[in-house]
Amino acid sequence: MENVDVVVVGAGYAGLAAAVGLVEGGATVRVLEASDRVGGRVWTRDEGGVLIDHGGQWAGPAQTALLRFADRFGCRRFPTYDDGQHLELWPGSAPVAYASGALPRVHDSDGYQALIEQLDTMAADIDPERPGATPRIAAWDACTLQDWLISAGGSPDANRRLRLVVQGLWACEPRDVSLFHVLFYVAANGGLDPLLGTSGGAQDSRFIDGADAPARAAAVYLGDAVRLGAPVTAIDWDREGATVRTARSAVRARRVVVTGTPPAQARLTFSPQLPLPRRRWIARSPMGDVAKLHLTYAEPFWRSRGLSGQLTTYDGSPVAYTFDNSPADGSCGVLAAFIYGDDYRAWSTQPEEARHKAVLDVITVLGEEAAAPMDYHELRWPDQLWAEGAYAALPSPGTWHEHGAGWRDPVGPLHWAGTETAGVGHGYIDGAIRSGERAGAQVLTALSGEAGQ
Repeated sequence: MENVDVVVVGAGYAGLAAAVGLVEGGATVRVLEASDRVGGRVWTRDEGGVLIDHGGQWAGPAQTALLRFADRFGCRRFPTYDDGQHLELWPGSAPVAYASGALPRVHDSDGYQALIEQLDTMAADIDPERPGATPRIAAWDACTLQDWLISAGGSPDANRRLRLVVQGLWACEPRDVSLFHVLFYVAANGGLDPLLGTSGGAQDSRFIDGADAPARAAAVYLGDAVRLGAPVTAIDWDREGATVRTARSAVRARRVVVTGTPPAQARLTFSPQLPLPRRRWIARSPMGDVAKLHLTYAEPFWRSRGLSGQLTTYDGSPVAYTFDNSPADGSCGVLAAFIYGDDYRAWSTQPEEARHKAVLDVITVLGEEAAAPMDYHELRWPDQLWAEGAYAALPSPGTWHEHGAGWRDPVGPLHWAGTETAGVGHGYIDGAIRSGERAGAQVLTALSGEAGQ
């Protein structure tokens, strides 16, 4: 049996950030990753000479942990393409054009902005590092966002706009997420406008070598400490440490940092079993439903038409959003498209040809060339074995209030990391890195205390 100071379960950004801090703190570390790559829900692939980010990809100026981590490893960024007119599609009308940073004064955009302002005002009462201390947590967590929308009395168009926000940020429907989780998430990321913005917002920039470039660089830095293709099956823990088991080996450690999505953690056998709050937290935190699609063209043809490539649909189309995802040098054109929630569940059951047609029928509003992509890539995140969805887990209504102690409190020698355990940056790569750094610091403090006993 191998013996180390710390085992890190998972080589996504949380696990890698934890491992880097632990190694530099003098600990011996083994990172056990189930898949054959690092990065977790951030996954860049070379698709015919074009780097495609199939998972998380953007960085914003407020995401300082991610920016610092990327700069450390020399991973360069470039601005997300945001020039030209954005388009909205509504039932029975021609596409509505508008500029970045504004909304067209149609379909009750003013009423929608009023809803956004109400959510921002309520979110200001939440400390994202101490969400359980929120005075109104019980009432807000007992209420879904759909319940709140009904009570807020917004117009159908304003509510439709907000539904698309819910899909875009949480990959679910308003009925699936508690009002408290929405407010916590907004507080953790500085407000709804930064979350939704491109230039200056959460979608501000992309990585030239792909969004998993910093993860790959960190894995190189860690060297033999990272072991791929080693899915953990069980963790036996006691007061002295833990034994982490895979199908082929076992590692004994004084401390363990467990990362990964709640569904992935639910597959692990813990002996003894975890305390009730942690078990309930894992069981009641499903992932969002989303497909991310990429269509490649010889050039970004929409730019010559004065379009940004950003399309938002309210007309019943399965595609909710599109973005210009072309490489930095513009050597070809790439459109990214997203399908969420109810639309995902209906679309994903169709045959492949019908799924493709449903996507192409929508994006031809950007130009007739859109109907004939050179390449088409489709990643349905709920079907990914170690993720089971994206972007982040959604604690069901009541979970924050009833089982908040299970969010990230250590259990004996077990520590928890992953973007789901982050306060600031929750749900983003930035939050994953912050969570790994937090867990790593906790472990170093614990190891230091043990050494001094």
